Amino acid sequence: MLKKAITLSVTEEEIKQLIVDVLQLEDITAADIDAQAPLFVEGLGLDSIDALELGVAIQKRYGIILSAKAEENRRHFASVRALTEMIEKVQKNEEQSK
Repeated sequence: MLKKAITLSVTEEEIKQLIVDVLQLEDITAADIDAQAPLFVEGLGLDSIDALELGVAIQKRYGIILSAKAEENRRHFASVRALTEMIEKVQKNEEQSK
């Protein structure tokens, strides 16, 4: 019997909605968020507490434990697109190692 691997793909829209939901952004919708815009300072204007909350949500939803390396996390949290690519890469690596 062949088992088909189930791949959980993540979309930028999912990440945008996760940001809105987790951070309880009342004046911003997922559609308002530019996937390539910075998440911190300029752009969406998130702060370190927002990053922590978002990191916990990503861990819960996708089972991904983020690195303790600050530089690596800065790169992953640069934009919605960067977060999406990181999650997809981790999921792909996990699928290949099964």
